[in-house]
Amino acid sequence: ISAAVAAPENGVFTSPELAKSFDFSAEERIYNWWESQGYFRPSFDRGTDPYVDIMVRYHRMKGRPTLWIPGTDHAGIATQLVVEKMLQSEGMKRTEMGRDNFINRVWEWKEKHGARITNQIKRLGASCDWTREHFTLDEQLRAVIEAFIKLHDKGLIYQGSYLVNWSPNLQTAVSDLEVEYSEEPGTLYHIKYRVAGGSDFLTVATTRPETLFGDVAIAVNPDDDRYSKYIGKMAIVPMTYGRHVPIISDKYVDKEFGTGVLKISPGHDHNDYTLARKLGLPILNVMNKDGTLNDVAGLYCGLDRFEVRKQLWSDLEETGLAVKKEPHTLRVPRSQRGGEIIEPLVSKQWFVNMESLAKKALHAVHKGEITVMPERFEKIYNHWLSNIKDWCISRQLWWGHRIPVWYIAGKSGENDYIVAHNEVEALGKARGKYGEDVEIYQDSDVLDTWFSSALWPFSTLGWPDESSEDFKRFYPTTMLETGHDILFFWVARMVMMGIELTGKVPFSNIYLHGLIRDAQGRKMSKTLGNVIDPLDTIKEYGTDALRFTLALGTAGQDLNLSMERLTANKAFTNKLWNAGKFVLQNLPSQTDASACAAILAHKFDVEESVLRLPLPECWVVSELHELIDTVTASYDKYFFGDVGREIYDFFWSDFADWYIEASKARLYQSGGDSTASLAQAVLLYVFENILKLLHPFMPFVTEELWQALPNWKEALIISSWPQTSLPRHANSIRQFENFQALTRAIRNARAEYSVEPAKRISASIVASKDVVQYISNEKEVLALLSRLDVQNVQFATCPPEEANKCVHLVASEGLEAYLPLADMVDISAEFVEKAPEDVVRGVREKAAEAEEKIKLTKNRLEFLRSSALVSQ
Repeated sequence: ISAAVAAPENGVFTSPELAKSFDFSAEERIYNWWESQGYFRPSFDRGTDPYVDIMVRYHRMKGRPTLWIPGTDHAGIATQLVVEKMLQSEGMKRTEMGRDNFINRVWEWKEKHGARITNQIKRLGASCDWTREHFTLDEQLRAVIEAFIKLHDKGLIYQGSYLVNWSPNLQTAVSDLEVEYSEEPGTLYHIKYRVAGGSDFLTVATTRPETLFGDVAIAVNPDDDRYSKYIGKMAIVPMTYGRHVPIISDKYVDKEFGTGVLKISPGHDHNDYTLARKLGLPILNVMNKDGTLNDVAGLYCGLDRFEVRKQLWSDLEETGLAVKKEPHTLRVPRSQRGGEIIEPLVSKQWFVNMESLAKKALHAVHKGEITVMPERFEKIYNHWLSNIKDWCISRQLWWGHRIPVWYIAGKSGENDYIVAHNEVEALGKARGKYGEDVEIYQDSDVLDTWFSSALWPFSTLGWPDESSEDFKRFYPTTMLETGHDILFFWVARMVMMGIELTGKVPFSNIYLHGLIRDAQGRKMSKTLGNVIDPLDTIKEYGTDALRFTLALGTAGQDLNLSMERLTANKAFTNKLWNAGKFVLQNLPSQTDASACAAILAHKFDVEESVLRLPLPECWVVSELHELIDTVTASYDKYFFGDVGREIYDFFWSDFADWYIEASKARLYQSGGDSTASLAQAVLLYVFENILKLLHPFMPFVTEELWQALPNWKEALIISSWPQTSLPRHANSIRQFENFQALTRAIRNARAEYSVEPAKRISASIVASKDVVQYISNEKEVLALLSRLDVQNVQFATCPPEEANKCVHLVASEGLEAYLPLADMVDISAEFVEKAPEDVVRGVREKAAEAEEKIKLTKNRLEFLRSSALVSQ
């Protein structure tokens, strides 16, 4: 204790003795101090088994070198969309600026706004090593180009024209995972298709009549007797000047949908595309990349797809080919980024062949090399990888990693391109193959942002240089913690890329947290106006309250963030602060060497010492030791919600409500310094350990309190985690639970009988001899907690003589209390004391009148009784 408080004197920390409550504005100062001291960087002096995850605070305290690499991706589509809108407001278009100028503008925007996410991460207390911060477009991240080349050389990356999800507004392909389907009201159109060579018609029901220009067949179910006679014939596509398509049969056709007749437009429908490839049907594209129809649509060429839908229906009505239209709920594909309706479109793109990659990723989980938490997500992971499609990795954007492919001018063959690290290398390769006069030009597309993000676990550690120190020390990593909504976007892709490019799984554990929703359980969106900025929340409630609220959620389950929860956990922060204030105010002065030495002399890690403690102290120390084991086990199992609740309950119920109150009997009422010294030592010991256990959840207030405690040697963030398997006394726990039951029973009785809080009452405690012994040993504590008159508390093995004049309480089996009614009830005095004067006067007058009536009635009865005797 003599080493005491150095840190608060450095201007960073404030002692609870000087501040009424924890000041949230101190959080940034504390965070900057941690960072300046190098606490976020891994220290190999503390061990050799590194831990890389966001649960770093816990494992740092466990003595492991920890590394959490912070960073952000370049968010290709979203960022380009924002900057293009900004340019539009200035009356400019990116196509007018040119690629290089546009990219410079995006970098300017990034420098201005990109730090916001980083600042939020810091304000949330994330103990990241900012000296290793990365951005996916950093020049040092050579991994992206290297990965493309290696995968291409293995034949896993290829180019081809296939049906993709196309964003007409953004003018780029998007992946299947970036398309969100929403149920929206729409229309089902019924259209006549004439059967060639006769007068019969087949009625087709479709939600997208504008795609009929791309029809290549009409399909029916082979078991549908209504149409079997038409199979093998030809149908005439309306409004196409007599273009004929075959009528085919396939079990894919749903007889119950619409009319049971399906138009096949493989250039604009994913299911039709799959069927066409199976049956060898041609693929006809009728759409331009901006969502207008091309010349295949004849008179409708150049019109927007939705405009064509209206105009075409009107024309079909005029020609008698429109049967009817009816309301129909549509499953509309919308861009996750821009919100526009996605158009299935055949386009030449770059793809990753996923089959072999997916098999290895499935095998890693099956073999137990990777554990998915919660376990239920493993089935989802397996299902997705078992049904995976090839990944379209090219995007028709300018912001991002440009695809490292150069084409040969004047050549259009399938293989007339060069894959290289840079243009100089590409030109050298091209000259060797095509001659010295060859001219080359680079592919204008960029890679999907998720392609670079999929390399994050190893690209940030130096790969492809596998000899780098970080790569050798920290790869494979230990834990990947992220939201369950990007299990496929990011997590599965990291697993596949990690195994394929490094030969090792990128991490051994996947922990998926839920999404934060509003108090009504709705997803946060600007449209609903329910988006919560974490910085605003932190300003009002503090980081610790926000962290604690979020951490109490169940893994994988979405959390409804309510202000009530935040308010309650802000109160928890204040309760912790006030407990620290109580502990500090009741410790001896640091100048009192003998008192400080007496506190330090108490040891709680030795069984004999714990067993010799008085009942309240033995109980709270034993409960603390139980808590340390339970919490440590829960941390190791990633049961963070359990950890939070367990610490919360112990601190609030056991420590604050019971032991702090019980300690006052030692500190303020007992005779003898040794008793007070013991209470001081226990208060300090238990509170220090509570701060350690809570630190990963509530880092700021715990560090502030820790710095104010005496005997401070190092920052809490790097202090040692509490030792497990410490001694505890189960019998003392049971005995104190009996003591608590007795105290609660007396408190409840006082409340039921409305006994004044300040009034001390008598009590007779009746129990067996051994129970009486340990309860009577804590007579002063019992009197303090139950507000008993300590001079009139009796202990016995049988009820008192005047038990019939007492309130009888049964606290637990074999433990009873008798409270004299005379102490509990004093109706007249209580009434007169509390009631207003005029009320008292009125009641007294009524009472006097009542007494007079009673007297008169008694006299009358006596007179009647006397008269009756005379008559007899």
